[in-house]
Amino acid sequence: MRILITGISGFAGSHLADYFLAEGKHEIFGTIKWRSRRENILHMEKKVSLVECDITDAFAVKSVLEKSKPDLVFHLAAQSFVPFSWHAPKATLETNIIGELNLFECVRELKLDPMIHIAGSSEEYGMVHPDEIPITEGNPLRPLSPYAVSKVAQDFLGYQYFKSYGLRIVRTRAFNHTGPRRGEVFVTSTFARQLIEIELGQKEPVLRVGNLNAVRDFSDVRDVVRAYAFALEKGTPGEVYNIASGEGTKVGDLLDRLVALTKANIKVEQDPARMRPSDVELLIGSAEKFKKATGWKPEIPFDKTLSDLMDYWRSVVK
Repeated sequence: MRILITGISGFAGSHLADYFLAEGKHEIFGTIKWRSRRENILHMEKKVSLVECDITDAFAVKSVLEKSKPDLVFHLAAQSFVPFSWHAPKATLETNIIGELNLFECVRELKLDPMIHIAGSSEEYGMVHPDEIPITEGNPLRPLSPYAVSKVAQDFLGYQYFKSYGLRIVRTRAFNHTGPRRGEVFVTSTFARQLIEIELGQKEPVLRVGNLNAVRDFSDVRDVVRAYAFALEKGTPGEVYNIASGEGTKVGDLLDRLVALTKANIKVEQDPARMRPSDVELLIGSAEKFKKATGWKPEIPFDKTLSDLMDYWRSVVK
């Protein structure tokens, strides 16, 4: 297969590339931006073809598609940090919606016929009522951030291009995922990095946090990218699938589990800057539809995920 991964240097993109490289039988192309950090892909730069591309630039997207002529496209390039979307809603909407539109239009213009995966998010569900747990794909979408709105638009744009033009698009809504390489601005990594800095004596023993009462459904990123691969291998174009563990974890309990993996004695302080104008309090998903369609299931215990995450930050913070 000729595989194109947009945003290959990102968290999920780099793990997805690792997944396909381990199979040892594909030609892999990946888009990066000129200012992209490359730490996640240094180990694979000689094994994949990297192409500079800003997905909001239609000409650049077309050039990538002409070069790669992919059989499979995994569209992961996005502005993916929810809090940033409050500060930069226009950039978030442009990157996520117009970037995807450029991909679809260039595929049509070049008369290509790849299978296309669109990486949606559980944030699309937004305001979820307790009697709606676990969340199925039929649950109402009530987005609570500019990021979530952009992912709803990506989701529905994918459905529209499938119905209108026959593009072979499969959409997923992944719930929270973490593991090695998770960006330090995301909750699990911001906790882990602070704990390692405290453990090494580089930081005062005060951990600054946001909302610890939110409940999230966490999976290991390596399980999630395997699900992305299954989505195009075994999923049905036009369909949307949740990717989730089905278990809820309160953010405060997650913090306790990370603290237990260090020798640091800490004090927890709430940081007003880490609070959101409106937060999603409860997200626990049902992946039964996806499991039945593909046979996928999570395989990595969450305790191993957290341990691997801490070891990753020990390797970074020295």
